[in-house]
Amino acid sequence: MPEIIFNGPAGRLEGRYQPAQSDTAPVALILHPHPQYGGTMDNKVTYYLYHAFVHRGFATLRINFRGVGRSEGEFDQGIGELSDAASALDWLQSMNPNSTGTWVAGFSFGAWIAMQLLMRRPEIKGFISVAPPANQYDFSFLAPCPSSGLIVQAGDDEMVTPISIIKLVEKLQAQKGIVIDHEEVRGANHFFETELNAFMAKINTYLNKRLKEG
Repeated sequence: MPEIIFNGPAGRLEGRYQPAQSDTAPVALILHPHPQYGGTMDNKVTYYLYHAFVHRGFATLRINFRGVGRSEGEFDQGIGELSDAASALDWLQSMNPNSTGTWVAGFSFGAWIAMQLLMRRPEIKGFISVAPPANQYDFSFLAPCPSSGLIVQAGDDEMVTPISIIKLVEKLQAQKGIVIDHEEVRGANHFFETELNAFMAKINTYLNKRLKEG
């Protein structure tokens, strides 16, 4: 997985990029949890998501938001981080001009950023949102949600209230024309530390289903 550096809105951004073998392969961008609480692109959930897409032949990129690792800049309350994600998607698409599809996945804070990116980029046709912090951030911008996707919650999440995710899912599921899958990993804490295998089983099942559907 080659290390890459590319220009972002606040300076250089650091990432890990796995090119696809096919010129027309879909692309996927993976976004990490909160930078001020230790979140990096090497977070285990972020890393596992990245490899789930790599394994399926996607051209896959995960990045460090501004101020994390070798990425320049400072934390910007999500505003700058959304710009970082948009720049990363631009870079990913420029490397894969013949790509046949675009996906985005994020964990916790990264899920909030990913869902905002989803609203701004109509080419995104699938998403995976892991432990979206629906009790900490406003998700009302998803009106309506433009793409089908998967929302995964941790059964014993100590940071995100289960009811907040359930309300978010119910709101999105009420929309016509899209399908929101919702999975709970029982016994998992916010970081899925003891339940990573169960978590990945749900991710893999969902991706296999969506990719089979075409």
